[in-house]
Amino acid sequence: MLYWFFKVVLTPFIFAAWRLTVRGGRHVPVRGAAIVASNHVSFLDSFFVPVSVLRRMTFVAKAEYFDRWRTRWFFQGIGQIPMSRDGGSASEGALLAARSVIAGGKILGIYPEGTRSVDGRLHRGKTGVARLAISTGAPIVPCGVVGSREVMPKGKRLPRLGKVSVSFGEPIDPAPYAAMADRQLATRLLTDEVMRRIRDLSGQEYVDEYAGRQGGSAAA
Repeated sequence: MLYWFFKVVLTPFIFAAWRLTVRGGRHVPVRGAAIVASNHVSFLDSFFVPVSVLRRMTFVAKAEYFDRWRTRWFFQGIGQIPMSRDGGSASEGALLAARSVIAGGKILGIYPEGTRSVDGRLHRGKTGVARLAISTGAPIVPCGVVGSREVMPKGKRLPRLGKVSVSFGEPIDPAPYAAMADRQLATRLLTDEVMRRIRDLSGQEYVDEYAGRQGGSAAA
């Protein structure tokens, strides 16, 4: 209930304040499960991407947001999944919760880089998104956000006005990767394909190294 309240209230404001443009929305399935995999350069990405999709989207958010009362009530209210960036059992628990979202035929949002990009470049993706897709069969919809870093870069408490665009690409079918005998290789190849698609949509420079641990939402 809280999710739809915020979506109805915030969507017109976000579209007007940041002249939000959505491209390729037809690539997001109108029914059934899907994983939206996006770049992540600003805290506001977790607002820009969900309002660009007509359906409800559950995002994987960094666990630290649930430790602070000022943000915990909001993220809990809109049904986000806390993900620990330390890995281990905490991360596996989040992945189980993510699988339940997909099993329910819903849309899951995830940042494959695992954290916000501080330098604005697109970094090597972690394989959690591929593992989810291969194990569930859900298609991955690549997503590129442009302009959000300019309106609210890391370290800024209040956003600026500006122009933001959210672009969705053609869904990636995980079936060919699921058929590969080497599962580790399959997840790496699928993850790399996802990052290539995101790069094409966002126009970011790609660096083949993991992003730092300085901030942002989490992913496996």
